[in-house]
Amino acid sequence: MSDAEEIARRKGEHLRLAAEADVETRTPAGWDDVNLVHDALPEIDAADVDLRTTFLGHRLSLPLVISGMTGGHGRALAVNELLARVAERHGIAMGVGSQRAAIRDPMLAPTYSVVRDAAPSAFVIANLGISQLVKQDREMALGARDIAQIIAMVKADALAVHLNYLEECVQPEGQTRARGSLEAIRALARRVRVPLIAKETGAGITRDVALRLRRAGVKAIDVGGVGGTSFAAVEALRAAAQSDAARMSLGNRFRDWGVPTAVAVAGVAAVGLPVIATGGVRSGLDAAKALALGATVVGVGRPLLQAALRGESDVERWIGDFALELRTATFLTGRRRVADLSRATVVITGESLAWLDQLGYRKTKPARKRNR
Repeated sequence: MSDAEEIARRKGEHLRLAAEADVETRTPAGWDDVNLVHDALPEIDAADVDLRTTFLGHRLSLPLVISGMTGGHGRALAVNELLARVAERHGIAMGVGSQRAAIRDPMLAPTYSVVRDAAPSAFVIANLGISQLVKQDREMALGARDIAQIIAMVKADALAVHLNYLEECVQPEGQTRARGSLEAIRALARRVRVPLIAKETGAGITRDVALRLRRAGVKAIDVGGVGGTSFAAVEALRAAAQSDAARMSLGNRFRDWGVPTAVAVAGVAAVGLPVIATGGVRSGLDAAKALALGATVVGVGRPLLQAALRGESDVERWIGDFALELRTATFLTGRRRVADLSRATVVITGESLAWLDQLGYRKTKPARKRNR
């Protein structure tokens, strides 16, 4: 099997396991610890709540990004096309999965480019992995021509570099040479003509790392925290299928490794870059809490992937429910716009409060106004 065929096979396994298997973290994202304070006398009609927001200069009708999940194999084409149609219809953003497969095998490019074809005016985020920017044992780093091809493939409005070293550690084929990663991001930020987004894939980003990324030229951060899909768990299942007991054990041991999403959002929001809150966002209420902690938009992956595999009507239903819940939460905090949720008062309790205290993210009072 060629390298390109191997990557395509792996991506197919990722899609199947992410949609169907028991691969969510056991540690929660922290949304249950975040409490929005009720306003019993809001001075606005619920129907007048404005759900629009601006992300990297682009106006979105909902503060929602369909997270980059798939591409690079046959089944992905239909999924990406369906989700892109919905993104176009609802004025939301969409990312694609890692595009390395299409660099190796141009025949796979349509599984990504279909997103732009189906969503000509949507905010589309291209995607490559951090390990592809660093020379690995058997693979050279991607060059300027490769990067340009990745962006052009989906006519991207932004480029995400996903930071997935936890997954790479567990993956039987994983690439774990990380020396020079930050400098590679700095060089990429200087080279590309679209905003660069740093995107974790399930282990979270701390304030310290976010500051380093901002200094390197990153324009937005997707915190990708603990609480949603665990790619360590995904790779543990793949390792088990290959009878790799050591990697299977490693993945199970590190299934919940990282920073919960709510904590990551609270920490990174202070850095001053737009924040995408991805990791365990399962409702419009979760989204409202993330926005109150300082997120600009939220990213949703697995629920929309599962809905897409059931059919377009299920995706429409999920987004409709999400919008209604977000509208209701905004109304009940007395806010006129979702963009104003960052000024809502929140009370943080439980494990999330302990995280915030010990990381030094919290001021003296647990209930306070949070400004973006």
